[in-house]
Parts: sequence; structure tokens; C-alpha cells
Amino acid sequence: MSETTQVQRPPAEVLHAEELARLRAADTQDPRPPGWQLSLQAVRRFILGDEKLKVRRKFVGNASLVDRAMVTLATGRGLLLVGDPGTAKSYLSELLAAAISGCSTWTIQGGAAVTEDQIKYSWNYALLVAEGPTARALVPAPLYQGMQRGQVVRFEEITRCPLEVQDSLLSVLSERVLAVPELSGPEAMLFAREGFNIIATANTRDRGVNEMSSALKRRFNFETVFPIADFATEIALVREETARLLERSGVPAAQDEKVLEMLVTTFRELRSGETTDGQALERPSAVLSTAEAVAVAHAVGVRGWFLRGGTGSAEDLVECLAGTAVKDNAEDLQRLRRYFEQRIRRKSGEHWQRLYEARHLLPG
Repeated sequence: MSETTQVQRPPAEVLHAEELARLRAADTQDPRPPGWQLSLQAVRRFILGDEKLKVRRKFVGNASLVDRAMVTLATGRGLLLVGDPGTAKSYLSELLAAAISGCSTWTIQGGAAVTEDQIKYSWNYALLVAEGPTARALVPAPLYQGMQRGQVVRFEEITRCPLEVQDSLLSVLSERVLAVPELSGPEAMLFAREGFNIIATANTRDRGVNEMSSALKRRFNFETVFPIADFATEIALVREETARLLERSGVPAAQDEKVLEMLVTTFRELRSGETTDGQALERPSAVLSTAEAVAVAHAVGVRGWFLRGGTGSAEDLVECLAGTAVKDNAEDLQRLRRYFEQRIRRKSGEHWQRLYEARHLLPG
């Protein structure tokens, strides 16, 4: 096995290294913003695909969103991708960073426990005690690294961080400089190199928990990433991503098309609160995104292959669906039961009937 296949989740610049190399070789005519490894046209091809260069489409979404995101980053403004969970905000930020900087791993994962030194820099305390504050004792964090190297930094779920941690980005986004007051001389100020910028993501379900200050909002351009509207597009994406994940899990059997149809239809109806024929439904509180659908389809395939040596079945789908659509919420379990009784029972097709007959596998 190659080193890439042994890694559970290679970064985009490693996973798509051959495509990036082809794009760089062909990217000789279009102008590039300062510090960018590719032109805007080549970045667009990397994300949205190019048949001539054998570059596959990776982000299924509005092409104009990708264009606006690139222009924002090219102007030096911070980019904030906002949307429901599972709408590929993080994936889009990773693809942008990989194409622009050739590195998508300068990443800060937002959370209540994140501190300022995890974003900027900390110290090797053994050297700090022995030598005092020196550049050798400084341990750079992702923001420091991105500024020093002129590369894009990704800040995932920024609104989960405390307000004082969020606002530590103000001077970086405004003046493009990071002060290191413990040092003296030129090393006390780190000036960002060309190519540095920040792509942040924010979950709409977290809105109001740690609302961003108006000062920080002014330093970002906001772009909303919406769920996939088209059924055929969503099922094609789930099929493709599931096949890739199953292959990495050692499962040679492709997922059954009927199982994928039932899964994506169920997710779309519960997510929207409406059936395909316009009947209202009770929406569960759980996140039923395309990303979650891929995770369920992957689990169904693994379950079918390793437990029975075949593809996943309707029974496997019910078993795996419960952990996603219900989790530990008793009210969501009742909503899911009512959905089976009121909607799935009435759907035509042998596969839907098998799904309905497997409802006894729901927990409780």
C-alpha cells in the first residue's frame, strides 16, 4: 500500500496531487494574484472540474459561489463560509486552500476550549526557562505559520470560540501583522507575506452562541453555502463519495442503487419537512445533510459486506439510519416512527416495502 492509501484522510493537496500538477503545468497564460500558486481560472477548474485536463468535479454547488470566494481571497479580504451543517463548507475551504497555497493543513478547529496561543503561537517551556523568550523557543501555531509562509489559514467553526479569541484576529485581518511582545527587535513583529489569508466557516445552528463582533464581521466577506437542491445531483454525489469510502474500507461491492434511493429520499424529505408529493412532515432536530447521508451509506455498505458478504440491505439502512436521524433524542425517534407509518408505508415499490417491514429494528 502507498503512503497515501495508508492515511485515513489525506489532505486535498496530497489526494489530488496529480490533478494539481497538471493544472500547474497548463496554467501558463492566465494572471495570478500575488502569492497564489494557481490562477483563478485554474483554481476554478480544480474545484469544479475540467474534462480536458482530466480533473474531476469536487464541489457540487453554485459555480458563482466559487467565483465570489476566489475574488474575495484575491482582494485580501477574509472569507467566511456560512451554512447548515454538512453543506461542504469545510470541504470547499480545504479545496480553496490546497489550490491557492498548495497546503490546506494550517487549520484551527474552533471550540469552547480554544485559546489564543493555539491560534497564534506558544512556547517551548524548557527553552524558555533556559534561554528566555527567543525565536528558538517560540512554537508557531497555524496562524503564525500561514502568515510567515504566505499561505491560507483555515478557521473551522469560528463562532464556537469565545469572543475574545475571535477578536484576536482583528489586527491580523486589518494590518496583516502579528505582534510578539515577548520578543524584541525585528522578531517582535511578524508581517504576513503575499498569499496569506483566512477562510473561516460558521455553522448556522451555532448562531447566537458566540456571535461575532461587528468589528470582526466587517473584516470578512460572507458567503452562504446552501444544501443541494436537485435530487439527481445529490444522489450522484452520495453514490460517488460512498464508492470512494467503501473502496478505502476494503469493500469491493458497490452500494445497491435502491438503498441509495431510499436513503437520499428519506434524508431530503425529513430535512425539508415535506414529501416529494408536497405532504407536510415533522422535521427532526438532527442534522440530515448530504455529508450525513454519505456517512450512512458508507456504514450500510460496510455492514452488508463484513457481516454478510454482500451489499447493504433495507434492514441495514434502518439500523444505520437510527443513529443519524435519532441519536439520543426520544422525540426524534417518535417522528421517525411516524414517518415510517404515515409515509414509507404508502410508497410504492418492493424496496420501500422492505424498508417499512424493517421498522421494528428502530431502537426502543
